[in-house]
Amino acid sequence: MSSTVTVNGQIIGQAHYATRAVLERLLAESGTTFHQCVALNATAENGGTTERAALVARMTGTLRIDRATADTVLTELTSAGLLEEAPGDDSRLAFTEAGRERQTDIRTGSAAISARLYAGLPADELAAAGRVLTAVTARANAELADAA
Repeated sequence: MSSTVTVNGQIIGQAHYATRAVLERLLAESGTTFHQCVALNATAENGGTTERAALVARMTGTLRIDRATADTVLTELTSAGLLEEAPGDDSRLAFTEAGRERQTDIRTGSAAISARLYAGLPADELAAAGRVLTAVTARANAELADAA
């Protein structure tokens, strides 16, 4: 790749789809979809239990999917025994032991993928890329919010 490549939507998209394809291979081994993975990761970030409404909002906002699709994903996860309604509070979802184990396995596999894909890239360049992509995401989200 030429050192004069400038970041743009096409470059970002190519990186996203290439890395996602590698992740999808890992997810397929456990029968987990990408959307399910996002829901499991969000649940883990909240200590293993989360408000259903907050999880749906995160999925619709981050993945740009509709509420019905997010609800379907949560139904799939509860039907598979990976998430369950929190005892005494049906507005919250919590990991089952199987769900916690699945998310841990995915997190471990994902970390190994990242280690391979980012190996040897200078830390300062990764930090700069992170700042740029965070700024672009914020701007795009702001533009979408303005249009709504």
